[in-house]
Amino acid sequence: MPAHDTQQQLQHFEHTCKSAGLKVTQQRLEIYTALLEARDHPSAEALHKLLAERLPALSLDTVYRTLATFEKLHLVHRLETPENQARYEAPGPRHHHFLCDRCGQVIDFAWQSFDAVELPQALAEIGTIDRASVIVHGKCAACLQAESGTAAL
Repeated sequence: MPAHDTQQQLQHFEHTCKSAGLKVTQQRLEIYTALLEARDHPSAEALHKLLAERLPALSLDTVYRTLATFEKLHLVHRLETPENQARYEAPGPRHHHFLCDRCGQVIDFAWQSFDAVELPQALAEIGTIDRASVIVHGKCAACLQAESGTAAL
């Protein structure tokens, strides 16, 4: 991500926290920055492990509570996996997700024709839509290659 975009997202983060009456603590800033830099949609556990060396006092419970707060403030998006392990990302350009059902890898992809489709009017009767995205399930190229290599033995 370009540094300019990261700086804008950090400014938005600080403004959103302050507007919600939250202090921009070192722990909150480190968790959010780690999400901005992550490309693998980390779980709370993965974030905790990543940050444990820099922030030895950071508990896993704090990471979970912080992510829940960020989600309420729309600072992060939560992605559920088939194993019911939430994975997180900082909002960025509009995209969708490919989820490998074998290894659990999450890969972002753009789908402009989907994004251009008008949502059904019936949704207006149900409520307001904040965002719409697609999660596509399958096997990633690495898993397919591993399977074909195993099958050839």
